[in-house]
Amino acid sequence: MSRHARALTACLAMVLLLALTSCDQGREDVTLRVLASPELADLAPLLGELKKDTGIELDMEYEATADLAGQWPTAGKKSSYDLAWLASDRSFLLRLQESGGRSVRPESTAVMRSPVVVGLTPEIAAELRAGVPGGRLSWADIADAAADGTLRFGMADPRRSDTGRAALVGVATAAAGTGSALREQDVSCDRLRGFRSGQTLTGASSRELIEAYVRDQGRADALIAHESELLSLNAGGKLAEPLEIVYPEDGMVLSDFPLLLLDDKQRSAYGTVVDWLLRDDVQRKLMQRTWRRPVDQDVEPVRQLREAAVGNALSFPDRLSIVERLVADYGDPARGSTDQVVFLLDFSRSMRGERIAELRSAFAGLSGADPTSTGKFARFYRGERLTVVRFGGGVLEERTVTVRGDGDLRTLDKVVADGGFDDSTAVWSALDRGYAIAADAVADEPQRPVSIVLMTDGENNSGIGYREFLRRHGRRGAAVREVPTFSVHFGEADAGALKRAAAATGGRMVDANLSSLSDAFKEIRGCH
Repeated sequence: MSRHARALTACLAMVLLLALTSCDQGREDVTLRVLASPELADLAPLLGELKKDTGIELDMEYEATADLAGQWPTAGKKSSYDLAWLASDRSFLLRLQESGGRSVRPESTAVMRSPVVVGLTPEIAAELRAGVPGGRLSWADIADAAADGTLRFGMADPRRSDTGRAALVGVATAAAGTGSALREQDVSCDRLRGFRSGQTLTGASSRELIEAYVRDQGRADALIAHESELLSLNAGGKLAEPLEIVYPEDGMVLSDFPLLLLDDKQRSAYGTVVDWLLRDDVQRKLMQRTWRRPVDQDVEPVRQLREAAVGNALSFPDRLSIVERLVADYGDPARGSTDQVVFLLDFSRSMRGERIAELRSAFAGLSGADPTSTGKFARFYRGERLTVVRFGGGVLEERTVTVRGDGDLRTLDKVVADGGFDDSTAVWSALDRGYAIAADAVADEPQRPVSIVLMTDGENNSGIGYREFLRRHGRRGAAVREVPTFSVHFGEADAGALKRAAAATGGRMVDANLSSLSDAFKEIRGCH
């Protein structure tokens, strides 16, 4: 290189250095307060690079709840945060939508993606796959295994965590059987009792859940969390053996980890942060650090993400009331709640032949013989207390079990299968006996939900009349009067009387003549 060329190169280098120095000196450092989901604590090492590259520091507070309830100011008040960074803003935006426009919807940018999936211990994974054709597990299979006591799982509390809510939406969508976004009628009944009975571990966030699991891995056989969290857990070397990640065949809810602008005065800084996060090199680092999927389609996923069969993305409900009903029905995951159901079954002579065969088949389905998705969500579950009363002109047989295993279910099936018949039908005497059983149950365990299922194929021709039943029912305590009766209309039974009895007790009637006894019982199982 000539002396002139070297001088020119040195001059250009000096100009560039001065320009860069001038830019650095002119850059004003900014600190933004960020309300963040606890799951995002794994981003901390990258935030230093953000400050170095842009001069913007994110002061992260990992306290965000699913819908920012109590953390988002009412109309006319300013948020104390500049940004929010959530696992998902779905619940938050639904709450804003319900506010009737009193709050302005903030700008939101998706930064990463990860589906909510299931991590199973290898032993449980092999056991569940062996019982499913093709070995491809669904949410219905997970719920079925939880109901029969095979599976014990951990899941974040859906009252606070979007991860928990996403899991509930996935399971409830499978229970509805529509494949589309949940509607009001899909959550009008609680179909997740069996699934809920298998939860043995929880946390306010999935981060807290995973920490609890690492401390005591014997408490659960499965974790329901983001794919990214399970991959990070497997890579962390803290497990006795890695979890097998299952992508439910009936679909998953996808989180996109959006960054929200809460203070419009910080729009310029927000834009700078978003631009930095969406850079190809940063998207790659986010993926490598957190195992979340890049939103930038030009960034090639790492091998573990490429090989995963993610499948269908499920739609989140479009109304806040649907989500709130789902969360309320599920209740506190740290406090177990099992039901008592009293089945009053008509064994008058008109039930002989095809009708009793249909009843026995329906009961066998509830005991686990129904392989359909709806059957798996309707089945009897571990811990549930069940009473079967066979009646004709009076009580023919009565048996109560608490489901601990297949033996208890065989006991009930035997009551239904082996019983004889009677010449008359005392419908209202049987229902009165059902409420006597309910009264004892309420007295023994006031917190246990109790319901009655009355199935008959004929009109009342023995025992007390309907008015006498109502008189006796009205004299019972308030808690007992709140126990609902779900009546099943079958054969030549008096549909009008069954409807009136169900309405008077807060239940409803299901007409098995329009479908089958099996379908009628499954419909009721989601509503008792």
